[in-house]
Amino acid sequence: MTEGGDAANTEFVDGCLSSVPSAPSRRSGGEEAGGSEDSPAPKLEAAHGDAAADHQPDQRKLYRRVLADWRLSGRLEQKPPAGDWRVWLLMGGRGSGKTRAGAEWVQGLATMPGGRPLRIALVAETLGDAREVMIDGISGICRIARRNRPDFEASRKRLVWPNGTVAQIFSSEDPESLRGPQFDYAWADEVGKWRHAEETFDMLQFGLRLGSDPRLMITTTPRPLPLLKKLMAESTTVMRRIRTLDNAGNLAPGFLEAMAGRYSGTRLGRQELDGEMIADREDGLWSRAALEALTLRGALGECGPLQRIVVAVDPPAGIGPSSCCGIVVAGLDRTGRGVVLADCSVEGASPASWGAAVVRAFRRFDADRVVAEVNQGGEMVSAVLRGIDAGLPVTTVRATRGKWLRAEPVAALYEQGRVVHAGAFADLTDQMCDFGPDGLSNGRSPDRLDALVWALTALMLEGNGEPRVRGI
Repeated sequence: MTEGGDAANTEFVDGCLSSVPSAPSRRSGGEEAGGSEDSPAPKLEAAHGDAAADHQPDQRKLYRRVLADWRLSGRLEQKPPAGDWRVWLLMGGRGSGKTRAGAEWVQGLATMPGGRPLRIALVAETLGDAREVMIDGISGICRIARRNRPDFEASRKRLVWPNGTVAQIFSSEDPESLRGPQFDYAWADEVGKWRHAEETFDMLQFGLRLGSDPRLMITTTPRPLPLLKKLMAESTTVMRRIRTLDNAGNLAPGFLEAMAGRYSGTRLGRQELDGEMIADREDGLWSRAALEALTLRGALGECGPLQRIVVAVDPPAGIGPSSCCGIVVAGLDRTGRGVVLADCSVEGASPASWGAAVVRAFRRFDADRVVAEVNQGGEMVSAVLRGIDAGLPVTTVRATRGKWLRAEPVAALYEQGRVVHAGAFADLTDQMCDFGPDGLSNGRSPDRLDALVWALTALMLEGNGEPRVRGI
């Protein structure tokens, strides 16, 4: 982002907030801030009179035109690297400008003068994310395209530019959808959250086979996933890291101060704000590599019929934007292996809202029972749930030991290979790998992990309830 001289204005242009040299201003009394009638600027304005005012609109148009050119307004680290590379890995904090960089890269490729029509893949965690972030988001392709804007054909899940270039959207939830299509380029967003990261990436690689130099751009908040670690080690990958602070001019006033006050120096802050890839805790009970090895590939039906399914709930201590109700669904297969089916946790929800989320999860998975911790809410928890569904089978549990002591037997089940995950649950995995004897490194409650511990304890360590066979 280019900066002007000593005096600067901040303007928002096509999703990019930049500092630009101030246009001459006319103030009553002939005074400039910090100056007087004897200062050079007022004398110059007085000499030119209305002529300066006549030029002011043209000058502002010029500033806007300059800022609208990404070649001038984009930061260096947001521009494609020089040299021979196949993967550009751009890891950054929240609000650091990753999405804008990806959108500008795709728009630049699609509208390159004299080029042939291209085929581009846009891959996100879900199809909804692809549209809401990569295409229609405030920094998405359709928002930053100043000319040669593409049309979005929702029924065909694709963008089409006037020159015939096509960008198709895909979801990490369906890696097989990438089998068959072929591309010149691809943009993969938030790979750290992908449900089937390895499979989706592999299918995408097989499709990058058009043109003389197929390339892939990855924009993601860093998570120490095996896939990202492997990419960082490859000679054909160029890795860049950008911080939230680097994009301060584009963020709401007070945001950075609030984030620094709450997360500065924490592992979560280093990951989510500074764009650092944080390694697993040495004193933790779980590691990402071990969880990756215990994650099932392919369809959920490969788990086989499940004998018993529970929905475990760890209610929040209060209500607010930072509160989280941990809701984890798990089941037992016919061999006695635990299968974590879903992380349905909700954040910032009222009791009525998280209660409704619990009931939805119960019905979605045709569960046998809800297991709810009542340390925080007492009988209120059961009352909330049964107020939504009077027939809901609820078992209440009360913690009498610390979180670490309750989690250790569950971690032992993982070490024995007796628990698998039916997909990649990014937020749950973050808590599992950041949990140590002193809790999470950011000091917050491990709500998702608590719910997981209650679910697997009920299924595998206590054996309450009668099994009932079903397929999923």
